[in-house]
Amino acid sequence: MKSKSISKIESPTLLSQLKEIRHYLHQHPELSDQEFKTTKFITNFLDQLGYKIITPASLKTGVIAEIGPNEASNVIALRSDIDALPIDEQTDLDFASENAGAMHACGHDFHMAALMGAAVLLADNKSKLTSKIRLVFQPAEETNAGAREVIESGALNDVAAIIGFHNEPTLAAGEISVSGGVQDAAVDQFKVTLKGVGGHAAHPNQDVDPIVGLASTITSLQTIVSRNIDPIHPSVLSVTHIESGSTWNAIPNEAWFEGTLRTFSDADAKMGKEKFYQIVQGQAATYGLDVDIEWIEGPRVLKNNDELARVLADDAQHYAKLVNVPPTPGGEDFAFYTDKLPSVFAEVGSGANVGLHHSDLIVDDDGLMTGVKWFYHSALRLQDYLKEGEQ
Repeated sequence: MKSKSISKIESPTLLSQLKEIRHYLHQHPELSDQEFKTTKFITNFLDQLGYKIITPASLKTGVIAEIGPNEASNVIALRSDIDALPIDEQTDLDFASENAGAMHACGHDFHMAALMGAAVLLADNKSKLTSKIRLVFQPAEETNAGAREVIESGALNDVAAIIGFHNEPTLAAGEISVSGGVQDAAVDQFKVTLKGVGGHAAHPNQDVDPIVGLASTITSLQTIVSRNIDPIHPSVLSVTHIESGSTWNAIPNEAWFEGTLRTFSDADAKMGKEKFYQIVQGQAATYGLDVDIEWIEGPRVLKNNDELARVLADDAQHYAKLVNVPPTPGGEDFAFYTDKLPSVFAEVGSGANVGLHHSDLIVDDDGLMTGVKWFYHSALRLQDYLKEGEQ
């Protein structure tokens, strides 16, 4: 599909062509840090609209582009993620993924199309811009690497504020949630390998069984949430993958498991990690096992700027139905931006048939315009707000 110039807010043609763009992106998903064709497609699209492409050389995928007066004193960033998940699509859509093992099962195609639509409106209304508007089509959100890569590239060094959104399947098209404070949990990932001595299953007394130790460890880890973290603080620890052994009559040498801890405060995340190590190392010692622990710290708690959220929520009620979505234990690497900059992250209704990360996810294209309006109107409102602050 060739990139097209599209135009005019509320235009049926705009929505129609955005749907076409989303369907193309959905049909051609690419995994994290492999979004080469997606990057080229977006770059060509923005180039046709007259955007200045300023993608740093350190970013192998993703696009950074901007529009607005050179003399502008403020830069406002609008961010969309662009990567797909390693999932085989199970929908019957005529634009289903053509790439085996890759699917936009988190709706990043929805996000991209919305930001591309906003790019059109900003270009059409360039004369209204008093700030530079920087578009960030970010790679590798699903691996929690992309936001850090963008920050390390220096692409946000002069940015005054950044906004983004995620599609929310439980909200209908036309609905949006914008609120201050905590939005998403801190994400920690772990992998534990327990090492014993394998042997015949009929003579476990001659072996050091890692599976028994693994089972006891996994059960004990649930006490982190139930007996250590304050019960009024939301948190969850999930073990999601276990592997060991190769046959029915032999005790293996090793067993391993992996999973995630989600918390809503830095203190709970710190304490959860400390207790995790204590329990795993203690269980390993109890069962005579050696142990390796791999702990990967992902995004921290995503916190919206209270004042900017209030300003943008007040604006959003004029073009969408404003609703409230409570904080979620899902993770989002937009949190790396909220740690650095005044930020607002919204939830935009996509009216999907199932939840995110499902192989049969189908979003409602009619929700695209709410995402477009969120980006476009928020950019204009923020530039006015920042200008007011300078006076």
